[in-house]
Amino acid sequence: MVYFLHPSQAPRNLVPPDAQRDAQGWRVAQEEASPYALVSSCLNVLIANLEKLCPERPDGTLCLPEHWTFPQEVADQFLEMLSWQGKLTDKTASIFQGNQMNLKLANIQRVKISAAAFINCFCHHKLLEVDATGVDSELSVPDIIHGLCSSSWIQQNLRCLLLDSASVPLNSGLLAFGQLVGLRTLNVSNICFHSEDLADVSQLPSLENLDISNTQITTISALLTCKDRLKSLTMHYLKCLAMTKSQIFAVIKELKCLRHLDISGHKQLCSDIGFYLLQQKDILPNIVSLDISGSTYITDRDVEHFIRNHPSIQFVGLLATDAGYSNFFTTKRGLKVAGGANLSQIAEALSRYRNRSCYMKECLYKLFTETFSVHVSMPAILKLVAIGMRNHPLDLTVQFTASACVLNLTHQGLARGMPVRLLSEVTGLLFKALRNFPSYLQLQKNCLLSLTNSRILMEVPFDRFSATRFVLGWLYRHENPKVQTMVVSIVSTLALQLSREQVSELHEDLFLAVKELLAIVKRKTAENLEDATLLFSLKALWNLTDESPATCKQFMENQGLAVFIQVLETFRDSTIQSKVLGLLSNIVEVRELTSKLMTEDVMKHISILLHSKNMEHATIQKWPSSRCKMSALVTYRSFKAFFPLLDNFSQPVAQLWALWAVYHVCSRNPSVYCKMLGEEGGLPLLCNIQAHHQTNPQVQQMAVSFLEDFRMYFTTYRKHTVC
Repeated sequence: MVYFLHPSQAPRNLVPPDAQRDAQGWRVAQEEASPYALVSSCLNVLIANLEKLCPERPDGTLCLPEHWTFPQEVADQFLEMLSWQGKLTDKTASIFQGNQMNLKLANIQRVKISAAAFINCFCHHKLLEVDATGVDSELSVPDIIHGLCSSSWIQQNLRCLLLDSASVPLNSGLLAFGQLVGLRTLNVSNICFHSEDLADVSQLPSLENLDISNTQITTISALLTCKDRLKSLTMHYLKCLAMTKSQIFAVIKELKCLRHLDISGHKQLCSDIGFYLLQQKDILPNIVSLDISGSTYITDRDVEHFIRNHPSIQFVGLLATDAGYSNFFTTKRGLKVAGGANLSQIAEALSRYRNRSCYMKECLYKLFTETFSVHVSMPAILKLVAIGMRNHPLDLTVQFTASACVLNLTHQGLARGMPVRLLSEVTGLLFKALRNFPSYLQLQKNCLLSLTNSRILMEVPFDRFSATRFVLGWLYRHENPKVQTMVVSIVSTLALQLSREQVSELHEDLFLAVKELLAIVKRKTAENLEDATLLFSLKALWNLTDESPATCKQFMENQGLAVFIQVLETFRDSTIQSKVLGLLSNIVEVRELTSKLMTEDVMKHISILLHSKNMEHATIQKWPSSRCKMSALVTYRSFKAFFPLLDNFSQPVAQLWALWAVYHVCSRNPSVYCKMLGEEGGLPLLCNIQAHHQTNPQVQQMAVSFLEDFRMYFTTYRKHTVC
């Protein structure tokens, strides 16, 4: 019957960052606030209804309807979205068999498909790029290479192959990259890749960009074979490298075409190669980008000297070093720095190192300290944090630090400057972190505190059913007082955003939650402690019992009525009293429970409350919280549910409840709700209560007051009544 509106004082429209002061933030805000492209929206609908729209083959896999064809750009995007949403499986990948699709870019990042599905579904296409980053071990690197090499066209024309963090079975032998003669870009980072494989790859005639980070390579001498064509070399954390510094620099000096070089280190491998590189003369004449993050002994003076001798440099990586702090790095025009000296450097590092967990941790820690007391919305930074969370879902340190950063970036009014779509993505990632790390209390606190944000709870799209189920579980499984306060605040708002069917699905969780909420209320009442936890618990009980007879029964069976009578006897605050009345009005709507409310204690307290001047404002609630203030207005869609109660003279308590409820709603907006009451035929019922000889005196007096208070609004309908 009731639902929540959100009468915010701040404008609901996004106020973007200043385009002059924060150009990147302004762009992100514009992009995130813009509607999805029509193609994307259509593909999302298709993906959500694949099994309905796509026929099933005899083997159980799906195929496109016979007359469907996809243009190449749409086919590429469709595959990418399937992968991104985790919907690409052997069953759905079969859609790409045949010639109804025309793929050029095969993005299968982090999917789980078999080698047979990969070969049958993708390797007959004229692929130019394949991104198999982090694919499940069911599809190994040898399988991928074998499949790609099964097509002579792909052998000659495949330009880009990304295999970061893919799997290589033991005893696989030499990886046969040599047949892919068209390759220009190859990423074999974080896989089992040896010096012999590097020697094979270096023979590729078109190779220009190579990433061999965190591999088993012991020597890079084979790179001399491609010294006249290699433009980009990334060899972060080469832990097995067995060459001396002079041998390493002898190779690098020969790579005169290099424009990008990454020799960054790792905390587990304190490397000083970057320091000695800066001392070299006549090296890297065409360098534009140099990454020496994580290197030891790096100083501002050495880096400045190298950059002055290489005026074409546009980027330098200095994260986890002692450099980047001098004015040179902020005044040098056209120079980007990934470091930790300021917010600009941290943002660059978050963008550059999104796939490196060791650096992501460092970036997020720096960001947390930098944004602890920030007062300006920074959507571009929040977007980078979200990317880090998405790329490292099982890294506890990344998720913990990221959750703290999200809290800094969205607390109080900062969320109002964030695009809804971005907040929706972040909310989903927070719930994912909650599920992945159920035992890490501080991470749970960070995530839950972010989720108490009023804008997130009221305006941001996310799976509210799953969220409610998870948070209810937290309520009755954990007794930490701070966490309980956050949990009940979230439950109190989410409860009325669920459909009746969803509430019924939660029955077991709701029963346990009602029991726990009543225990909290009982404890707070015994302590005479009127705090946020009590207020949220009362609100949660009110909302959970709304239009839920089963929950109302559970409330009564757990001695809820006695607890609430004690609340009324202990607290005189109208905010608390209104919540008690609201819940009891839910109980009275359940016919078999109505008689249980007809006790002397209940009637005494209700009579006092209904004649209290403070209750005039009972329907507007203001809730304090440690991070935000939530407000909500209770309103009604229809008065018809009250009519049987208003016409029931055998149960005056029910009449009184119904009359009180209708009166309070009408008092909020008389011009709207009195009109609704009149149009639905409620006025004759009020007149009948006023005139009927069997009417209880209290009920009759309230009906008289009702008609008198709203006389001017009922003029149109009085001629149709006996009043």
